[in-house]
Amino acid sequence: GSSDNVRNTSADGAMIEPSADDRRAIWLRIPGVEQHVLPGIEAIASADRSFDPKEFIEGAKAAYEMIIMSFAAGNRAALRDLLAKDVYESFVAAIADRESRGDTVDTTFVSIDRAVIDDAQLRGGTAQMTMRFQSKLITATRSSDGRIVDGNPDKVVDMIDVWTFARETSSRD
Repeated sequence: GSSDNVRNTSADGAMIEPSADDRRAIWLRIPGVEQHVLPGIEAIASADRSFDPKEFIEGAKAAYEMIIMSFAAGNRAALRDLLAKDVYESFVAAIADRESRGDTVDTTFVSIDRAVIDDAQLRGGTAQMTMRFQSKLITATRSSDGRIVDGNPDKVVDMIDVWTFARETSSRD
């Protein structure tokens, strides 16, 4: 049939691994997966049999929104769990700088219009996936006296962000 399941069964019920061509055809039907990233996706999938590009993209979109909103709210605990140490430290420095001025950020996450895997690589035991997000946000930074010092609370802004997600393939996290 025309199922998107990656594993099929034979007449006797035994599991059949799909061919590389079948996997590639299935992966190319996933919005956000393009031909040039297939070798990297294959390498990651061979190191981590549970890897699913469609689930990865959905998880990356959720993490992207969570990180944007946590940064705006100054939620260091949420960011600590989602970011690599060096990225976390730069985000915290920006939050501390903003707080030292008494500024606050109001952000409304409007939409993710497009999420595409730009690059996929297996480096040692680490899967690295670079995502390009096209999103819409409403954001305004206000000073302690309520003046708008950056952004516009009435304007939707188009954003393009490129983020790299990494995970040890042996990790379930």
